[in-house]
Amino acid sequence: MKLAFLFPFAAASAFAALPSVGPDYKRPTTVAPAPYRDNGDLVVTHSDLKVDASSSPRPEAAGTALLPWQSFEAKSGTTGDLGAWTTGAPADALARGDWWKLFEDATLDSLEDRALAANQDLRATAARVEQAAASAGLARSAYWPQVSLAADAVRERFSPTIANPYPDTVASDYSVPLVASWELDIFGRVRRLNESARDEADASAAMFESVRLSLTADLAESYFSLRGLDRELAILRDTIALRQRELDLMSARRRSGAATELDTARAETELASAQADSDAVAVRRETLQGALAVLVGESATSFSLASVVTDIAPPLIPAGLPSDLLERRPDIAAAERTLAAANARIGVAKAAFFPAISLTGSAGFESADTDRLFQADSRIWSIGPSLYLPIFQGGRNRANLERSRAAYDESVAAFRQRVLVAFGEVQQALTATRLLAEQSGAQGRALRSARRSAVLARTRYDAGYVSYLDVIDAQRTALATERADVQLDTERLNTSVALIKALGGGWHRNDVALAAVP
Repeated sequence: MKLAFLFPFAAASAFAALPSVGPDYKRPTTVAPAPYRDNGDLVVTHSDLKVDASSSPRPEAAGTALLPWQSFEAKSGTTGDLGAWTTGAPADALARGDWWKLFEDATLDSLEDRALAANQDLRATAARVEQAAASAGLARSAYWPQVSLAADAVRERFSPTIANPYPDTVASDYSVPLVASWELDIFGRVRRLNESARDEADASAAMFESVRLSLTADLAESYFSLRGLDRELAILRDTIALRQRELDLMSARRRSGAATELDTARAETELASAQADSDAVAVRRETLQGALAVLVGESATSFSLASVVTDIAPPLIPAGLPSDLLERRPDIAAAERTLAAANARIGVAKAAFFPAISLTGSAGFESADTDRLFQADSRIWSIGPSLYLPIFQGGRNRANLERSRAAYDESVAAFRQRVLVAFGEVQQALTATRLLAEQSGAQGRALRSARRSAVLARTRYDAGYVSYLDVIDAQRTALATERADVQLDTERLNTSVALIKALGGGWHRNDVALAAVP
């Protein structure tokens, strides 16, 4: 009895050791891109990145025409020395850390924690991960015998006028059998199904990390934009107070005959314009505050962030960042595991061409009388194999195999596209970081000159050398330059977030220190 109990486990282990039909999955190889432009002291080159950035030949496509990006491996005739090519190895399991803490803002840290705990999109994605894990468990159950209890009680009347009538026209039948069935996975159909389900579960887990990264990045960008508007509101409040004093002074000078009505009207216009700009910025701030409420999973009616003027600096991007940062991108990992699942489904489709062998059996009790149902003489059993061999399917299995191969090719292209997009996003963020830093220097010089021009224009007006129109023009230019400077600071912060997101996460402060070590 003990040996019979252990038999399914021993048999399952034996079948698992058998080769499976269909191609075994191999990670794609990709040509390493040229070094990033504009890296400077921002980030290292990625010539040694081991991230999947291209497609590979279909695993069973030996002897078929190769696509352009597949030609290197075919010409080299080896996979041991890949030259400029490298085997992909997504490292999305590496810790990303709380990258937003690089900005050293306690309010941002609190908002990120609240979003990770209560964001509904993130919770929905977590539920999808659980669904995928459960589906993998469902596929795994096919390894084992399926046993069920099929109790039955029947009372029926037979016709006495048939050719061979039963002795009794009315009879009862009671049965309590255990029914078992087990597919013998000789050709690997079940194993390939399990591979596919497991890879899909891994892809779902990677997509959860992708949603998490997008959530934290979106929240940081919205927060920085809101703080930028707070700075603009502070500038506009100071401008309104200044222009109110200008209007009061101009009104007093008009009453004394030292200013004209036109000067007073211009002062009133500038005051009203500043007030209108302040209201417009307040509307935009309210919109961003509502967006932040949704991201942290709270109602916009109860969520509020006090207006604070704070100067947040972009984090230092060290030279010599570990080259495996980009490998942590969860969307790349999800695409690679989706590709692996598609590869396994080719094996499932190929297994349909081979015989499907199952063992079925039952054991229990059957009797016409309930009093004798569980007696030894009422025992019944049956056991036997069944074989299903497709002979003519009208081309269904071949069409299904071609569909699976085409789905694999689609996954290869989608994976390759995702990697190209990833490199493009990093390059764009690096270039934008450099250009915005240069723009910030020029903007600082413009701001200093605009402020000096406003002071000089006021001084010359008080001395009677210029009209009040020159004062208005200089003040208007200074205000626009100050607001542009704030907006540029916000854009630099958001570009830093975009770079962190493109790399799949942030870096630790000791990366900066390590970068300085030769």
